[in-house]
Amino acid sequence: MKKYFNFQLLLLFAVSIFILSCNNNDDESIPNFPEGSTESVNLWVQDSMRRYYYWADQMPAKPDYHLPVKDFFKSLLYSQDRFSFMVNTQDPSSYPRSVRNMYGFDYAVIQLANGSVVTAVKLVMKNSPAFNSGLQRGMMITKINGKTITAANAEELTSSIKDQTVIELTVGNWKNGAVTDEKSITVYYGYSFEQPLESKIFEKNGKKTGYLYVYDFPDGMTSVLNQKFAAFKAAGVQELILDLRYNYGGSVSSAAALCSLIPSGISSSSPFIIYRGNKNGGEVKRTFAQQITYDPGALDFNSLHANALNLNKVYILTSGSTASASEIVINNLKPYMQVIQVGDVTLGKDMAGFIVEDKRKPKKISWLLHPVIYKVFNANGEGAYSNGISPQITANEYTTLPLLPLGDAEETLISSALNSIYSKSAGKEALDKSVKVLFQSDTPSAAIGK
Repeated sequence: MKKYFNFQLLLLFAVSIFILSCNNNDDESIPNFPEGSTESVNLWVQDSMRRYYYWADQMPAKPDYHLPVKDFFKSLLYSQDRFSFMVNTQDPSSYPRSVRNMYGFDYAVIQLANGSVVTAVKLVMKNSPAFNSGLQRGMMITKINGKTITAANAEELTSSIKDQTVIELTVGNWKNGAVTDEKSITVYYGYSFEQPLESKIFEKNGKKTGYLYVYDFPDGMTSVLNQKFAAFKAAGVQELILDLRYNYGGSVSSAAALCSLIPSGISSSSPFIIYRGNKNGGEVKRTFAQQITYDPGALDFNSLHANALNLNKVYILTSGSTASASEIVINNLKPYMQVIQVGDVTLGKDMAGFIVEDKRKPKKISWLLHPVIYKVFNANGEGAYSNGISPQITANEYTTLPLLPLGDAEETLISSALNSIYSKSAGKEALDKSVKVLFQSDTPSAAIGK
């Protein structure tokens, strides 16, 4: 059983070990505080950040050591840093909370062409509290805890349910431009099991297209990736659609494993990623094989590449929830093949890090730091996509309601990719602006909880 916290999904593990960071300041201008005091913890935080933080040279020279630890940490952060955070293992309330990691679903508040506002369930995790309560992608939510959802109160309602352990949803189906068959669903706070990879094969005019939905990139997924691509290869798949629209990221090693199964012309020694850190971290380059082995349970590159599809083109479905390791897949495949992105602009997390914790025995500090440590680049040195990666084919998945199941050939993003694959006239599409997304429960402000 695995609990999905967004901090796990947004974090890119550049290494698979935890780093010991001790307070070892030689600067006599920094006072010594009693061990165990808030000030002593803040000194440890400052020392750790000076060593590893990407923007260490932007940190204040004289921070206020008397601040509460979390406030002190925030005072050290670069103004443009959206992703660094810290948690206290002895305080569950310090962990980021979101609708997804607490209840297992996400939704979008949409303004239709006629001006009316509706709320669509866009994601329901398998074997989650929401799934077990009967919630399904495509349903419409009209009320949360008895309150009608509007554009004005959507963010407030989302924030409020993160402080609860049970929520009441009024949901219905979308038929003929209206919500029908309304009913109440109770969703309890709880755990979501590890999400399966979902695959399908589409065929038209003798050409087979594989579809693979990847929810996230946990360590330990190489075997199932290998099985999926072995099945694609045995079926004679000639085109591939990767659905990363809701994928926050995870393990860079698993992302590298996925990438090793797609293009032609790569070997174990082909460069995969470049990490660039501060003056202490420097620059680190890793090949496909090297990055994959940072997952201790992974299949090796050669075992994976035996089932590679050897394609020269891949279609990747994206949204504003596509982040981190998912963006690495997009960017780091580009030196080796044509990447055709379909959907919306990605989140823009062009960075990576590892957990910094006190490894002394006995442990004296219970805080875990999750700082940005590296900026990431592909084999050609291309990166710097903090504003997101833009698609070649723009498509709004909310243009047609109800939302169809992921894997359905008629679903908006999938059908846009299939049209490009099977139609010679397909090209860059104009984004339908008549349907506006007003709020999503997994936007950075709603999901990260900073």
